[in-house]
Amino acid sequence: MCGIVGILDRFNNFSTEILNATVKSMSNRVNHRGPDSSGLWFDDKYGISIGHERLSIIDLSERGSQPMMSSDERFVIAYNGEIYNSEDIRTELSNYKVKFRGNSDTETLLEAIRTWGLENALNKLIGMFAFALWDKKNKTLQLVRDRLGIKPLYWGNFGKIVAFASEIQSFEEIPRVALSINRDALKSLVKYNYISSPLSIYDNIYKLEPGSILTIQPNGCKEIRKFWDVKHLSNNFNSYKDPKETEEEIESLITDSIKRRMISDVPLGAFLSGGIDSSLVVALMQKESPRPIKTFTIGFNNQDYNEAIYAKKIAGYLGTDHTEHYISESEAQIIINRLPYIFDEPFADVSQIPTYFVSELAKKSVSVVLSGDGGDEVFAGYTRYIWSSQYSNKIKIIPRKIRTVISDIILNTSPNITNKISKFIPNKFRPPQASDRLIKLASIFDIDDQSIVYNKLISQWQKPHEIVISEEGEEFKESINFESSKSNLYNMQVLDLTNYLPNDILTKLDRTSMSLSLEARVPLIDHRIIERAINLPDKMKISKGKGKKLLRSILSKHLPVNYINRPKQGFTVPLGDWLRGPLQEWAEDLLSEEKIIKEGFFDSSKVKSYWNEHKSGTFNRQNQLWSILMFQSWLSK
Repeated sequence: MCGIVGILDRFNNFSTEILNATVKSMSNRVNHRGPDSSGLWFDDKYGISIGHERLSIIDLSERGSQPMMSSDERFVIAYNGEIYNSEDIRTELSNYKVKFRGNSDTETLLEAIRTWGLENALNKLIGMFAFALWDKKNKTLQLVRDRLGIKPLYWGNFGKIVAFASEIQSFEEIPRVALSINRDALKSLVKYNYISSPLSIYDNIYKLEPGSILTIQPNGCKEIRKFWDVKHLSNNFNSYKDPKETEEEIESLITDSIKRRMISDVPLGAFLSGGIDSSLVVALMQKESPRPIKTFTIGFNNQDYNEAIYAKKIAGYLGTDHTEHYISESEAQIIINRLPYIFDEPFADVSQIPTYFVSELAKKSVSVVLSGDGGDEVFAGYTRYIWSSQYSNKIKIIPRKIRTVISDIILNTSPNITNKISKFIPNKFRPPQASDRLIKLASIFDIDDQSIVYNKLISQWQKPHEIVISEEGEEFKESINFESSKSNLYNMQVLDLTNYLPNDILTKLDRTSMSLSLEARVPLIDHRIIERAINLPDKMKISKGKGKKLLRSILSKHLPVNYINRPKQGFTVPLGDWLRGPLQEWAEDLLSEEKIIKEGFFDSSKVKSYWNEHKSGTFNRQNQLWSILMFQSWLSK
């Protein structure tokens, strides 16, 4: 994996020396993404300068160095990613008499573009990527991001210059550019705990959305177009297929996806949480490997949050070389102070903490890991899917007025009491974090419109404009629209695949792993799998109150059923307790009324009220407070 940066300065706002020095400084800011070597290419006539930081995974020689020029010297590329069908494409290119200098997938991609054109080449790729392509003939700059947004790419428009980078911190190195906080982005952060595309925390800087190509013409005109969109996938795959045949086809695709992602010239392992997704990835990896796969797990002493015991059991059954580490509160406190530096813009999914620790654990032994991320979105694993698909219609037999009364009682009961009540549920039936789940269920118990239910369940602050101070005081503009011809489940999956997955799950995985120069690969979101699975009937995704029906069935061929059928736990931490305990002093400082008023981003009275309610145990406000704490911490770095 790598880091890419660059500036297009057509009107020579900077001298060549300043331009290249700036790009070099931008590149240094993402050196952790590629510590093995650095490269710079420029053309002073057209004001283009491109930088690259390389993490060598395939072809460790200098022949894989970047920026790289095509064999006809027309194209220059700076590329971050992995192409898993590189050898297949090379074989096809050999029919066009293409001669390769090395074995890197960068050269494969470059020669594919030279031979077939950009979009035709992209359609052939299996992999993750973000890259900048300079066309010396047409004098165009094109920025490209992979179909699912696995690899990040930001771009900024500053008057007569355009800049791009793998991480937003690189833009801070550009002279004479004043960066200001985007208040809409801040509203997104407090609503979702992440900043949704195409917004970034700064005005005039944008995330290039997944599956997109940004083209900048010689006259400065810009065009963004999609080369792949999950919302427009054909349903033809599912014609006349019985469930058994479909399962076999999905299993074959997942197996092929994993085999391709196991190709590496450096040591490789896998994250293992003990859940369905990571267990399936590890089981299929171990099936393909003649040696025990290295697996890594993070645990907590609080059993409500601890999956390590399940991971250890599964690792033992599969015969992996397993390593686990239990996180202490003191370790968590240390890493929390580093989060603003690991995440280049504010990010507030608290599972960022265990994700960092499992990445750190893995990096001690390997340079590449496979992860089960994306399985929930593709195969319908989230609780919100199950609620909408299985239970939303059943509760309508209860009159809405009665549901509203029940909802109000639960929502106005203190967490201490709901925790005590949940303890009376037998262990066999009590899900992890039972009290939190009960409160979340109560918040939607009297809502019948499933698009509103979805919006409610993915939101922390329901009305972010009431907490974020902005001149207009406008509501946060969001587009949560269900396609009426599709099921509620399908609509939720597509919204998660286009927003939650790239902006939260994949951002978290990328920043934590790359901060340690560890490459993370995600086989369950191979686009071929999504194209086959997304339009499957709901009954093939959820059955008998359990999601991921297909994955469960495939995994049952490799693990005993009792290893598989347990309540979904989630990869999280006991944040509410930490904020009342070891993190209270840290939080108290960041949330001080004086500081909040002075900085002018949040309504200080609301922040104070929520913080006092949380400290007293009246309400659990951890999710609302964490986004504010992460922004405050980022702002203070």
